[in-house]
Amino acid sequence: MQRALDVRVADTELWDRALTHRSFAFEAGGSPDNERLEFLGDAVLQLVVTDEIFRRLSDAREGRLAKLRAAMVNTTRLADIARTLELGDAVKLGRGEEQSGGRDKDSILADTLEAVLGALYLDQGLGAVTQVIQRLFRPLIDELSTQHAALDYKTSLQELAAARLSSLPVYEVTDSGPDHDKQFVAEAILDGERLGRGQGRSKKAAEQAAAREAYSALADRVGETHLDEARAGLDDAGTVTRSRPDAATGEPA
Repeated sequence: MQRALDVRVADTELWDRALTHRSFAFEAGGSPDNERLEFLGDAVLQLVVTDEIFRRLSDAREGRLAKLRAAMVNTTRLADIARTLELGDAVKLGRGEEQSGGRDKDSILADTLEAVLGALYLDQGLGAVTQVIQRLFRPLIDELSTQHAALDYKTSLQELAAARLSSLPVYEVTDSGPDHDKQFVAEAILDGERLGRGQGRSKKAAEQAAAREAYSALADRVGETHLDEARAGLDDAGTVTRSRPDAATGEPA
């Protein structure tokens, strides 16, 4: 972990706590878990990312900055960064979480990364944790700060469909695999036409992947490359998601 973050740990007990999931702490008789450090790390991460995008995008309005920050620190992206650090191998889990595939669960990986950042803040100070966050997140900031739709393809697809078709997307989702390793497949449908298909580890990730493909197809069709943020004035409440029976079981997904 020290090599991955390029830091030298001073308080080993603090770092051990950062890697202790509540399931392990419960089975160990109530030893300290990482939830308080997760709370602190979330706040530190929000501060550093907010400062970075505020300074970088000097002309962006508040709504754009808020969307960009939310896209950078959501559970899926945090989990992906945690995987590059191999946090799943380091976190201490209870037997139940271990058996259910907890080492690769997005929620556990994201929470553990936040706890590690909280521990780093306490152990090394704001300067050190800022350098680590900037190093880990700068490629993502570079990517997302130039791509409007990439912040949230579901919202972007919804806005484009509302503006050009006076319609809203519908998502059909199926899943397969055991509970600890489910895979989801989503299709984005507009006016009865299937425009996009995507898959992911979660229903949300699959829908985003399907929306991305559908957004690209629809944007090409109407000659649109991006949307003004104020267009349509809709939010996620306008989308409709429905599940269809799993092909293998016949049960609703």
